[in-house]
Amino acid sequence: MAELARVRVWAEALIRLHLDPAEWSFGFDHAKRRAGLCNYTERRITVSRYLAEKFDDDEIHQVLLHEVAHALAGASAGHGPRWKRIATEIGYVGGRTHDGDIAHERAPWIGSCPAGHEHYRFRRPTRITSCGRCARGFSDAHVIEWRRRAGS
Repeated sequence: MAELARVRVWAEALIRLHLDPAEWSFGFDHAKRRAGLCNYTERRITVSRYLAEKFDDDEIHQVLLHEVAHALAGASAGHGPRWKRIATEIGYVGGRTHDGDIAHERAPWIGSCPAGHEHYRFRRPTRITSCGRCARGFSDAHVIEWRRRAGS
């Protein structure tokens, strides 16, 4: 588990090393499904405080490198060759995007299918859905039953 104060120190050090700290800043955000963000308009790199608390130090360092690479590559680079080259040059070794845990413990809606697979939503489900782990397409036999988490 990464300590938020330590994450801030790393982020600010990476910004000083690779970007102009007079132009770029760092902060934490409240995202629950993505680990980091590079905001080109505000010239600000943010990391989810919820996921930072869940990830280990190495994972968070990779998230920071991922976002710094976006800042260096520019808004039009996406995850293309320019971004990949820059990311590799500054030490990023992770995958293209974060696909790990979400902050599911903060999701107010919990669903389960008949097989017991758990699903999480941050907004109230508005339509019937079925479990993607049990069936590729929609299946009446695998409908998810939703309940609101106590205390949310």
